[in-house]
Amino acid sequence: MELSFLGGTGTVTGSRYLLSDDRHRLLVDCGMYQGVKNLRRRNWAPFPVDPATLDAVVLTHAHIDHSGYLPALVKHGFRGRIHCTRATHELCKVLLPDAGHLQEEDARFAARRGFSRHKEPHPLFTEKEALAALEHFESHPYHKAFEPVKGFEVNFSPAGHILGSACVHVRHAGHDRTIVFSGDVGRQDDMIMRPPEPLQRADVLVCESTYGDRLHPDDDPAQVVEEIIKRTAERGGVVLIPAFAVGRAQMLLYLVHSLMKAGRIPRLPVYLNSPMAIRATRIFMDHHQEHRLDPEQCRMIDDGTHYVRTVEESIDLTGRKFPSVIISASGMASGGRVLHHLKTLLPDPRNTILFAGFQAPGTRGDALVHGADRVKIHGEYWPVKADVQNLDALSAHADYRELLTWLAQGSLAPEAVYVTHGEPVASDQMRQHIEERFGWPTRVPELFEKVRI
Repeated sequence: MELSFLGGTGTVTGSRYLLSDDRHRLLVDCGMYQGVKNLRRRNWAPFPVDPATLDAVVLTHAHIDHSGYLPALVKHGFRGRIHCTRATHELCKVLLPDAGHLQEEDARFAARRGFSRHKEPHPLFTEKEALAALEHFESHPYHKAFEPVKGFEVNFSPAGHILGSACVHVRHAGHDRTIVFSGDVGRQDDMIMRPPEPLQRADVLVCESTYGDRLHPDDDPAQVVEEIIKRTAERGGVVLIPAFAVGRAQMLLYLVHSLMKAGRIPRLPVYLNSPMAIRATRIFMDHHQEHRLDPEQCRMIDDGTHYVRTVEESIDLTGRKFPSVIISASGMASGGRVLHHLKTLLPDPRNTILFAGFQAPGTRGDALVHGADRVKIHGEYWPVKADVQNLDALSAHADYRELLTWLAQGSLAPEAVYVTHGEPVASDQMRQHIEERFGWPTRVPELFEKVRI
């Protein structure tokens, strides 16, 4: 059996891993590349293997860097089934068509404004093509084995990162070998998500390393958010929070409304300006068994939030200047409605832009948190005079200490560990942490590297 690293190496995006034997091919994750231009260009290159030769795909979770290339995969010839947890399926019904719609909008905008180098810019895939990809989906509960491809038995266990996130356990019957893909691993004490379930067996482990070289600060996120909102409101500004539509948007809504309920911040209007995040919030409320919030806490979020659904409502909101909290996708300011808010809010020092987690190199979010004095949005440069903050304590990723704690909770003794889904320094640091703590043979694979299992 062979494991090929088709993505997710040397970067935190584009996760794609291929398991194959003499007759079958199983792809684990099928993510889009995000961040710097050289990475984004990979989305337009031919897929590393012919999509028609893949028998099935298994997803760890719904985030675009793990699922976002699926519509293009189907577009280019994949005809198999796509397997995931039930919540991941529900979220992909929201995320993938929305991603196609946004790409179509961006292509039209680029053509209209003439800032693309292409005479007729076109999207990687359309909303219609995303809906076609969803026809291939098949969902499964946690802890119930299924066979996506003959000879490959798959099991999901909760990974704690977002709703529906899972570690993928693949057992090859012919070799009696179990390979576990961590996906993105959640935190031990996340504000809204339950912790990841310990792993009990892995002959080979593929482990993420997003925060492999860092620890989350000990700051109380509620205290930090309280101070930022109070300070911004006192000077008459708006707090804009670019947030991932799945997971972080729901956590931030809960945090802000909890602070208001406790009287720690003024009662300001709270807007969720992302159709995708609005639908994801509804799914979140329908899956109580996977998170910590009870129905009453969910109702507090629902009752206190202004959902901005239409383009007209969004345009109206960008023109308003009164103190408020706006949560809008995307989390790294790489696209979506948040860009229009940034254009109106960045030039005003009364406002605050609060990022809530990891910002991939090359994204606008990364440029802003590292002190850029201007950023390019829709072909024009906009001055940065607003206060820009980043709160790593709100990240949905385990840091390296939490990853080590999680790995120690089970009864693992893997013969090999491959560290992926991290920037080069983070992955290498995670490799060292694992070797020093457990003594397991650990490597950081190269892109397109193949290993025998």
